[in-house]
Amino acid sequence: MTVPIRQALSNALAEALQKALSVRIPEEEVELSFEIPREEKFGDISSNIILRVAKEHKKSPRVLAQEVHSHFEPLLKSGDLKGRIAKTAVEGPGFINFYYSTREIAQVISKIRKEGAEFGRPRLASKKNILLEFVSANPTGPLTVAHGRQAALGDSLARILSFCGHKVTKEYYNNDEGVQIETLGKSVHLWLRKQLYNENPEFPENFYRGQYLETTTANLIRLKGDALKKMDAEHQIRECQDFAREDILKGIKKDLEDFGVRFDHFYSQEKLGKSTKVEKTLEALKKKNVVYEKDGAFWFRSTDFGDDKDRVLIKSDKSYTYLTPDIAYHDEKFQRGFESLINIWGPDHHGYIARLKASQTALGHDPERIHILIAQLVTLYEGEKRVRMSTRAGEFVTLREILDEVGKDAGRFFFLMRKFDAHLDFDLALAKSQTPDNPVFYIQYAHARIESIKALCFEKGVSISWEDMSCVSRLSEPSEIKLMRHLSAYESTLLGAERTLEPYRLVEYLKDLAASFHRFYTDHRVVTEDAFLTQGRLMLSVSAQTVLRSGLELLGVSAPLKM
Repeated sequence: MTVPIRQALSNALAEALQKALSVRIPEEEVELSFEIPREEKFGDISSNIILRVAKEHKKSPRVLAQEVHSHFEPLLKSGDLKGRIAKTAVEGPGFINFYYSTREIAQVISKIRKEGAEFGRPRLASKKNILLEFVSANPTGPLTVAHGRQAALGDSLARILSFCGHKVTKEYYNNDEGVQIETLGKSVHLWLRKQLYNENPEFPENFYRGQYLETTTANLIRLKGDALKKMDAEHQIRECQDFAREDILKGIKKDLEDFGVRFDHFYSQEKLGKSTKVEKTLEALKKKNVVYEKDGAFWFRSTDFGDDKDRVLIKSDKSYTYLTPDIAYHDEKFQRGFESLINIWGPDHHGYIARLKASQTALGHDPERIHILIAQLVTLYEGEKRVRMSTRAGEFVTLREILDEVGKDAGRFFFLMRKFDAHLDFDLALAKSQTPDNPVFYIQYAHARIESIKALCFEKGVSISWEDMSCVSRLSEPSEIKLMRHLSAYESTLLGAERTLEPYRLVEYLKDLAASFHRFYTDHRVVTEDAFLTQGRLMLSVSAQTVLRSGLELLGVSAPLKM
């Protein structure tokens, strides 16, 4: 069996490093150093391993790179790399760039044919049991645009990690108790007085006043109106609270379902509280002498574990802070056997990371197993006009509005078009357009265009003879080579997305792949008078369609056959 090119490069580069440094650098570390250059002039794949190890070994990166390169060159002439690398080069401060041979690039078509939907799946040395928690919006209102970005990021990341071989469980932490839920119940009760008794009560500043609560209240009256009239105000408020949080959660689940996001678990904070797990976690912290009493409150010595100040766990009125059940929840995640925890939070939670990791360190868990991704804010535009997104008086743009406006595919794709830690400008007008300027349309159109090529071949009685792939040798035009080169980069792209927890890498890859196919299609007819050449170009087109479909599926975006 042919060793994958990335693995072969890792092994050879590790050997060259050992010869240059007289120290063995693990292949795993070398393999992690590979990246796909953004510009083709820097090769098909590049390693920054020299920049990683030079300082430790007190060497100039450029000098060490040249030395390693001299040891690497002989390794190209035999073994797993023979005939697969056209050239190598040392660039910049110490990058080593590798350029695949034309033969190696062309091998991608037979590999896609052989592996099909499995093509691109990285061969990981270790696979983890991962709990991915995301969205986790309080059931006090519908999902917003910000939640939409977190939903797209979390679900796409789960798909990529699963494809790479990890076992991924998707979880939504439902904060269904506490002050906000009590305020929700009181808010709905005011709406109830308006609708049931025609009163006009004054809404306090901190109450929920969104129009969505009018619908929730109407649902409540329709189902329980007669019973509510017989209750006193206290029992009405309790009924409003219980009904509203369930009714709103039902709407949240419907929006997520329509957005293509399905969770394995909805974890209830209320049930966590009733389970005594919070009290047991507090006791565990006390036994470790990291909790002390001050001013009638109980504090966690989080500064002992890298936090900038100690944190209150139990307030002087004996109620818990937000942190306390979160500590128990994350401890319970580890108790359930998950090896890696990934949380996707909004930008207002950035300061929360240190205290949460400190708490888990105190409980004996490795903080390096906790990965917090902060999804930055979204600004909506309609062309050049900014869309107002005020949260005052319950006014905000919801995920449902985005779905109704641009649809699931464009919504998901546009939410992923920037790195998660970068601010995102979402252009509604562009997302709705059916032009090459709209990247999701452009990619889907490439997939549909290939389907039309296949239909034309069927009409003309042309079919692929996969038994004889020698026709691929005829693919030597620049745009043909470039398209095959892009197909060859799929596995490395997914591996990079898996390592960085960043679906954005796949978004950029699909944009480049679609552009490469459209250029090839513009430059050359697929169905020609030359049957041998037609076979080669048809194989190339079908291979591109396979990868486009795979990548879109990992982003949760459809791959239409007609457009």
